[in-house]
Amino acid sequence: MLGKLFGRGGERPAADPHALAVPRRQKSGVYALRALGDARVLTLVEAAEAGDWEAVKAASAPFDLGRDHQVLGELGELDGVQDWIGRAVEEDKEYRASALLISGVRHVIWGWEARTADRAVNVTQEQWRVFHERLHIAEEQLLEAAELRPEWVTPWRRLLTSGRGMSLGPAVKETRLDAALRRDPLDLETHIEWVSQLQPRWGGEPGQALAFARDAFDGAPEGHRLGCVIAMAHIEDWVESDDKNCLVAPEIQDELLDAAERSILHPAYVSRPGWQEDFNIFAMALSLAAERIALPRVFDQLRGACTSWPWKYMAQPEKAYARARRNA
Repeated sequence: MLGKLFGRGGERPAADPHALAVPRRQKSGVYALRALGDARVLTLVEAAEAGDWEAVKAASAPFDLGRDHQVLGELGELDGVQDWIGRAVEEDKEYRASALLISGVRHVIWGWEARTADRAVNVTQEQWRVFHERLHIAEEQLLEAAELRPEWVTPWRRLLTSGRGMSLGPAVKETRLDAALRRDPLDLETHIEWVSQLQPRWGGEPGQALAFARDAFDGAPEGHRLGCVIAMAHIEDWVESDDKNCLVAPEIQDELLDAAERSILHPAYVSRPGWQEDFNIFAMALSLAAERIALPRVFDQLRGACTSWPWKYMAQPEKAYARARRNA
């Protein structure tokens, strides 16, 4: 267990021996969080950047890549992993499942990089071809990883993402959702992925995502990070809406305040590598809702740490974070 439980009174977490030092040079007191703010994750990332599979295996020992989406995501986001991970898949029989998992996640992210975040009508035929080619590889590798390690939840969450990109049918997507939630009924990243799937831009109906998020969080214990699914559902509603003040409503402010106090601001919340992303999700949602009770406490805990998700929905993420922080 990393760090100390966060308390309602705004207590700082106890000193974490693995925490990376806060950069001295910052803009407006804001800095981009690197390697989940954890020295061990940084060692893992640097090993992957060097293409050193043996070092990657050694550095991943403190973590469970089959359950820790954020640590796995740090590897998946690295450009160049696709150039060497295939050799590990073919040559390392003992760790084949881990290599397949890393490669599959990289190919999902690499596929979306080829497609870009542009509207579908603006994506070229060549971009679509590369997108589907990479997702096809990802699907094969993630399904094999899931077969080799049936207890893992991370392959199923990423298969939801690839399935969305490949426009697979509802039955396939729901089967994958069920597979993930059987392995971890409270898995936050799986719930957030499904909140995205339920958006109108992906074929969902207005209100579906928020109803799903509320039902999920109702069954969570006090202090569980699953409260972030409420914040993300409201952020997704904001993304879908033409009214950029759509979250500024007393009932939404109250719901976000309640979710924050029952999750990240609750004494039972446990810090772990990447906890800053949970707080950033709430920081963005609370800011968009112009909430003024929980928001200062959330930014106080962050101390200027900005994560790419979910601020990437903004045109200038760090500037948006800094503006929200000033106005809190």
